[in-house]
Amino acid sequence: MTATQGERRLLDPGTALARVLVDELVRGGMTEAVVAPGSRSAALAIALDRHPGIRVHVRIDERSAGFLALGLAKVSGAPVAVVCTSGTAVANLHPAVLEAGYAGVPLVVLSADRPPELRGTGVNQTVDQARLFGEAVGFCAELAVPEMRIGMVAYWRSVVSRALGVADRGQPVHLNVPFRVPVAVEQDDDWIEPLDGRPGGEPWTVVDRAPVVGVRVPELEDPPERGLLVVGDGAGDVAAAVAFAEAAGWPVVSEPTGNARHSPNAVTTYAHLLAVRDVAADLEPELIVTVGKAGLVRHLLALYPKVPNLVVSGAVRWSDPTRTALRVVPCLPPPPSPGRTSGWLKNWLAAESVARRALDLAIDGNELTELRLARDLVTLAGADSVLFTGTSLPIRHLDAAAGPGPRIIGNRGVSGIDGCVSTALGMALAHQASGGGQGFALLGDLTLIHDQNGMILGPDEARPDLTVVVVNNRGGGIFSTMSYARVPGADRLFGAVHTVDFAHVAAAAGWHYQRVSRTDELPGALHGRSTRLIEVATDRAATAAHLNSVRAAVAAAFSR
Repeated sequence: MTATQGERRLLDPGTALARVLVDELVRGGMTEAVVAPGSRSAALAIALDRHPGIRVHVRIDERSAGFLALGLAKVSGAPVAVVCTSGTAVANLHPAVLEAGYAGVPLVVLSADRPPELRGTGVNQTVDQARLFGEAVGFCAELAVPEMRIGMVAYWRSVVSRALGVADRGQPVHLNVPFRVPVAVEQDDDWIEPLDGRPGGEPWTVVDRAPVVGVRVPELEDPPERGLLVVGDGAGDVAAAVAFAEAAGWPVVSEPTGNARHSPNAVTTYAHLLAVRDVAADLEPELIVTVGKAGLVRHLLALYPKVPNLVVSGAVRWSDPTRTALRVVPCLPPPPSPGRTSGWLKNWLAAESVARRALDLAIDGNELTELRLARDLVTLAGADSVLFTGTSLPIRHLDAAAGPGPRIIGNRGVSGIDGCVSTALGMALAHQASGGGQGFALLGDLTLIHDQNGMILGPDEARPDLTVVVVNNRGGGIFSTMSYARVPGADRLFGAVHTVDFAHVAAAAGWHYQRVSRTDELPGALHGRSTRLIEVATDRAATAAHLNSVRAAVAAAFSR
């Protein structure tokens, strides 16, 4: 009997698997996915594209795809999938997976694969992908090759539930999905058992997280007056931590990506204050409480071995770079009541006032230095915006000069320069999908060059309102601040001097381009629609000298 005479036509197992995986991911809260094109992953790509609950982004380069997904997940807090074909395609996701693993981001890797019996045979595009990401992922599962038999639907949905249960705790996960053949021609929806999940759109397995209550922290039952709250990258519940510090009468020290500089207790010039020996001695705390990952300023880290310090983190990988943490707690207790009026806090804020006046005076003027750019960009962006920062000098300049402003995002898990353009695009897309304002990025030239592919967007791809400001000092500016900058040949070895024309880079990718050289040109250049590249040319040696002079000016303000 032929199919036209009534023969039952079933889905091929690979298509059934892909549809079930995608449906269960959506039930678990996923709304965004990034696809890097490939043949072996075709069933996954088609299933994602056809599900009404998923917005799909397509990128040519797997590394860019991974970092785009990372940026989407960083801002939304929800799991985001990245799909690729087999072979080196999977390896190109490794940098983004490492960043997600050490920054606590729920990235979900769906790597298509050949069946396992083909490994080690020389079959094209076949490697052992199952444990490729090692300890960077919190969960890894290699699915069985899909078969046409009863029980597969429960198996597939159960594995997705386990993966999302780990991702919801802020860890990347990896599902390696073998297909015996690429997707077959579209068939009917019939299968040997129902493909449906739980009624009402519920996940197959609901993983409940019990709320943390009744946390007892002996050191905070009667908080000392001379306490200090440090807020770093990836901090959870910043508002609760800041509320505790404000009630205790503690100063708040926040790195740019800690996003706590809006507090009235915030000390934005802490990097300069702690570099002045006499001032730092007067401001030495009795206790430090840290939320998130801190580590930008060595003078701040130097305080940790001197006094007891507590880490607030519910993550598997908590941050303790000096290995001196006395206690790790999942959350802070309720703020002390009533709030305390603290002479200790007044001393910090008085020092902040002196340092801020000296700092602003030292960087004001019509010359658009890198410090001036960082400070003014934060001010001009506005609170409704979101700003991505590069990991070398840009974040350090923001730390040294910026006050309160937009939410700031950075790849501080492992602090690589790879994938930053793509992460910034993902950040802006997620921010604007939730009703937020314009996106900005502050990147060094080598960082942008490293991810030029991230600027390539197809005509049908979502294009956010994102302005990327690239500081072009013709190489690696951070190395000009190092002691080995004076070694013969250092400029070539570390500066990686280049002659890239960023106007051509922008034109090739279809981005609007503008070069800015004066401070009065910056406000008009920043705000616009779609994707924009603003170039600011500086000199590496002059930037290093200017930073030193600014630090000296702040120090001099305390010797008068």
